[in-house]
Amino acid sequence: MTRVETAEFRKFFGSIPTAVGVVTTVDRAGRPQGLTCNAFSAVSPAPPLLLVCVDRNSRTLPSLLARRAFVLHLLADDGEETARVFASGSDDKFSGLSWLPGEAVPGIPVLEKGVLAHAECTLERTVETGDHHLLIGRMKTVRVHPRRPVLYQRGSFRAWDGLAEEAVQA
Repeated sequence: MTRVETAEFRKFFGSIPTAVGVVTTVDRAGRPQGLTCNAFSAVSPAPPLLLVCVDRNSRTLPSLLARRAFVLHLLADDGEETARVFASGSDDKFSGLSWLPGEAVPGIPVLEKGVLAHAECTLERTVETGDHHLLIGRMKTVRVHPRRPVLYQRGSFRAWDGLAEEAVQA
């Protein structure tokens, strides 16, 4: 039996252009926390559930599990810098960023710039598998903005040009 190495796994999935997200929450002291993620998915429209995959070594994971709430932001075509900041090891990822506390999930940071859409969620269920935790969130509120998404493929960010102009201006 052949074993798939981590580098092969990353090369395989890195060849697929994916949307880019930022997951935000707060720690026990109320300080904002966050991470960049491209492993998320719809789960169910009724009830409205989504899935976010978080590395078990993520410094944000303990806050996600303790607070049991988060916001998934889908990034827009001007969100590359935001994605890079939240993918970094910085202790102050929110420095200089404009954000507001969530409405449906009070206190959770909702980013104001570089965002195509966001969903405020409460943590419904957690599944530990492999080196990740699968977080299933119940969507409490959703906001979608008429923007173009940013995609990530093989280490590069690009705006997706496939969206009809009418949809962007709607």
